[in-house]
This record gives sequence, structure tokens and C-alpha cells, in this order.
Amino acid sequence: MDKDLPKISVVTPSFNQANFIEATIKSVLSQEYPNLEYIIIDGGSTDESLEIIKKYDKYLHYWCSEPDQGQYDAINKGFARATGEILAWINSDDMYYPWAFKTVSSIMSAFPQIEWLTTLYPGSLDYHGFFKGLRSIPGYSQEAFLDGCYLPSGRKAFGWIQQESTFWKRSLWEKVGGHIRTEYSLAGDFDLWARFFLHADLYGTKSPISGFRRQFNSRNSQNYKKYVTESEKSLAAMREKLNWSPSLTRKIALKLQINKIPKLRKISESIYTYKGKRVVRKNLELPEGFWEIEEYNFF
Repeated sequence: MDKDLPKISVVTPSFNQANFIEATIKSVLSQEYPNLEYIIIDGGSTDESLEIIKKYDKYLHYWCSEPDQGQYDAINKGFARATGEILAWINSDDMYYPWAFKTVSSIMSAFPQIEWLTTLYPGSLDYHGFFKGLRSIPGYSQEAFLDGCYLPSGRKAFGWIQQESTFWKRSLWEKVGGHIRTEYSLAGDFDLWARFFLHADLYGTKSPISGFRRQFNSRNSQNYKKYVTESEKSLAAMREKLNWSPSLTRKIALKLQINKIPKLRKISESIYTYKGKRVVRKNLELPEGFWEIEEYNFF
């Protein structure tokens, strides 16, 4: 049975994260997923990180500790060692929820056409790893991405696509060149999503997958404006590649906020609507439970 499960390769980049990395490692290994390939790429830490990593050496497919050119260089090095059918990375201060790999594996096995998957309910943790709460994302679509709905800020922001909750097929990874572009020093994840959207729909699941740890030393917390700038640059490149321009009707409707006018609500729905795909669980209380893809409208 274990051999029938798709191999999941997970990469963790790390540098001087001794305060958090053990919790991250445990969140991966405690999944008890039988076909897991876990890789840790440490950037030459000078704290207690190496002692922690060595404790779990026998459970790791590969690990190293050496200077690198930054987070995304480390992640690329990790994926170069990966052989799994399903890929993901989790940073060394975030944590997976216990059912994460089981959920992803089950959905992607049931529907081979799904090339990448993420949660509709991104989670967050506080500095000490206590659960902080969930956000709600209405849906995912290429059109909404092009409209800037997943930028970190903006008038019509739905919320960013949570990196640590996103998994993808090797086939999609290879379509975009099999690497994260390191010229985006902070928004390499956003740029990867932009390139993925050129090839495949992003499916959502109602299941929370992971928690992002909110702590003052995180790279994005310290460089939020730069992350936004890089994301906007990547989005502009995607729009140019597709020769895309925003819907004038939607732009006007958004500016006038006609969706908030009761008498115009039905009209506004047709203007604002995006089409998304989500995977939901059916027959929840029966042994014959199964996954089903729903196509739906959201705005």
C-alpha cells in the first residue's frame, strides 16, 4: 500500500533558526507519511541548529550546512536533490498541521489533473507556536491573480497564496524550468505562482494545511515593502507575457462599489465574478467518503 502512495518531497531552508527549526522538523516527520523524502538545506548556521538537525539525521533523505546565496538558492539546491512526484517547501519556523500530507496525497491521487493545490483557509501561529487563527480565501483563478487579488496589499486583495500550504506536481515544476528565480530575493514564491498559473489552474481545499509563524525576525516581516514591490514586478511581467489588460467594466464597478448596492447586486455578481475550483469531501460520516471537485463562482 505504501508503494502506491505518491512520494512527497519537502525542502526546508534554514539559517540560524535554532529557536524554531525543531518544531518544523517534528511537524514534517510526525505526519508519519510512509513515502516521504525530507531535505534540509542549512546556510551555515552558527547557533545550535546543526545539533538539532543531526538528531533527526536518520529520518532525512539529505541535509547539508554550507554558505549559500540566500533562501531561494537553498530551496533550489534542495529540490535538485528531490525525486518526489509531489513537491513543497516549508520554512524553518512554520509548521504543518497533522493531516497535511494525507490530505494532499489523497486529493492529488484522486485527481491526476490537479497539478497544484493549496488551502482556502491559511493558518497562522504566534511566536511560541500556539495556534493564532485562520483566514478565509474565497477562491483561486488565473484571472483573479492577474487582477492583483493575491498581492499582499491592494483594494481588492483576497489574501496571499500561502506558500507553506502549497503543493505541486513535478510535471508542473518542470514546465517552469525546475527552479525558483533568485532575482526575486523575497517574492520568489509569488513569482513561482505567477509562472504556475501560465500552465495550470490552482485548486483550493477547505482543509487547513499549515501555520505561518508570526515572529519579528522573519524575512517578510522585516522587508514587507520590498516583498510587495517584487510581487508587483513579477505580476507586471506575467501581464505583459499574456498581453493582458484589466476588464474596464470590472474596474469601474470596483471603483463605484456597485456590489454593495442591493438593487444592483445581481448585476454586479456577473461583473465581479471569478471562476474557481475546489476539492470538497463528500459522505463525511460514512466509510464511502470521497473527494469531489466543485467549480464555482466567487468575488
